[in-house]
Amino acid sequence: MTNSSLYKKIATLPPPIQKEVIDYMEFLIQKHKNQSGKIHPKAGCMKGIFKISPDFDEPLADFKDYMK
Repeated sequence: MTNSSLYKKIATLPPPIQKEVIDYMEFLIQKHKNQSGKIHPKAGCMKGIFKISPDFDEPLADFKDYMK
């Protein structure tokens, strides 16, 4: 659909309905503007990427003097 065919179709509508079409177009523009920049990852999408070593909770040897 070309811009001119859109314009012709909108021009055939009565003025109150033209206003509704414009309002809806502005709504769609705002809706897609807000969504385009945000990426929302789903929960669990990084599962299996990170591995924690079995001794993760063990005291570090570097702090042995401080842990007495």
